[in-house]
Amino acid sequence: MPDPITVAVLRHRLSAIAEEMGEAMLRTAYSQILNSSRDFSIALIDARCRLVAQADHIPVHVGAMPWAARALTEAFPEPAPGEVYLLNDPYRGGSHLPDLTVFVPVFGDRRLLFWSVVRAHHSDIGGATHGAYNPAATEIWQEGLRIPPIRLTEGGVLREDLLAMLALNVRHPRDFRGDLAAQIGAARLGGQRLASVVAELGAAELTRAVDAILDAAERQSRAIVAAWPDGVYEGAAFLDDDGFGRRDIRIHARCTVAGSDLTVDLTGSDPQVTGFVNSSHANMQSAVTMAFAFLLDPDQPRNDGAFRPLRVVAKPGTVVWADEGAPVTMCTSHCANEIVEAIVVALAPACPDRAMGGWGRRLRIALAGRDPRNGRRFIWHMFQARPGGGGSSEGVGWSTIGEWHSAGGIKFGSIEVAETRFPLVFETHEFRPGSEGAGRHRGGYGAAMRLRVETDGPAVANTAGEGVVHGARGILGGQDGAPHDYRLLAPGAADRKLGSKEVGIAVPSGSVLDIRSGGGGGWGPPAVEAAAPAG
Repeated sequence: MPDPITVAVLRHRLSAIAEEMGEAMLRTAYSQILNSSRDFSIALIDARCRLVAQADHIPVHVGAMPWAARALTEAFPEPAPGEVYLLNDPYRGGSHLPDLTVFVPVFGDRRLLFWSVVRAHHSDIGGATHGAYNPAATEIWQEGLRIPPIRLTEGGVLREDLLAMLALNVRHPRDFRGDLAAQIGAARLGGQRLASVVAELGAAELTRAVDAILDAAERQSRAIVAAWPDGVYEGAAFLDDDGFGRRDIRIHARCTVAGSDLTVDLTGSDPQVTGFVNSSHANMQSAVTMAFAFLLDPDQPRNDGAFRPLRVVAKPGTVVWADEGAPVTMCTSHCANEIVEAIVVALAPACPDRAMGGWGRRLRIALAGRDPRNGRRFIWHMFQARPGGGGSSEGVGWSTIGEWHSAGGIKFGSIEVAETRFPLVFETHEFRPGSEGAGRHRGGYGAAMRLRVETDGPAVANTAGEGVVHGARGILGGQDGAPHDYRLLAPGAADRKLGSKEVGIAVPSGSVLDIRSGGGGGWGPPAVEAAAPAG
């Protein structure tokens, strides 16, 4: 067994490698969605496809990465040193099509030891509509370019023919190439840093130390679950709709605590739907893992060992595990958020001090048009006006923090930079009072934003998300946050309320997007004021 000091130092060193990879990605990516909003994640995965370390980025990305590593290993059982591998297929461990995942293998003693992994959301991935989200899709082939596990290099050199084929299928090939190059660079940096660790410790000692790190995290998690009362706990959450007439789509979680083991059974969830709020298997597994992680200690490592007490039961053909071919692009947000919500609602009575009110739901806008300042076409993704987070036993929720699936990892970025890059003017961007769910500790505020669009000719917008019917869930007697209210104020036209799943919305130049995002759910019953004395 390696000594405890070596194990502790190695754990922090691996985390530091993941963090350095993230900084490299942030500073070299081309598109605003990555270098400003930070919609990417880093993971170090061992040869047994176990999550060893991650940086604090997007939780729903990371939980699916071991499943991607399994799919890659099946496709390439003998990966070669110096090569780069790629995938995005949600049915082979991807999150959704816009998230491309780059893998670089790391070897020691002539055998595979690690994968250095970078997953990043690209601003476009082809398909029937701009911006990667197609609310009209009824099958995955309408959502964009689908990439199974492939080898992107030959002898360590990028295959230009393959890269050209990929870039030809997206609307902004320059950004695509630049962002993918940033991913490859960050993954190779991680590979170099890991190779230094292998050289210092040796493959055998390093493998034993990794086992010890994971075993320690398992002990921490089991001690937490063992403190919860044994029993069966149930909770449910609801999606607004699928965009094709199905409403109030139910996600059901039956959680069984038995000693230090936790089983989450999602088989009671509704059948899969027509629209893109279905989840793939890897994303569902990630969402359950994410919910469990939120109930652990904040300073605890989130790795394979930490999640060993967790067992997941689900059924193919349901909204949480759709059959291959179903559209799933919205799943990283929805139904991932609803899976988390159902589990937290179920387990809140068992661990009230660890549970938190619901976080706001994602409702994004992708705007495509021409910039009159330079004549270029652009795609802009709205990361501003984020919803509020839920209250907890520790206090009120964070305002405009974002959604559960990103846990604050996605930033709305600089308004000034956005105005410089795109033909947009932010007239207001502030908290939205009254959007929060009341409680002993209230939820955080959503945002109120007025955004003026100044394009060369009309722009086109798509909306994609949830939360115009169901707001963020209150917990343990707390109240729900307010739902979203998005409106288009076009010159000379009546105000138009925007739905959550619309395609091809005409946005004339001079229009204002009036965005009011939902607040977080409250924790615990609100204080009851004493009645005023009579007379």
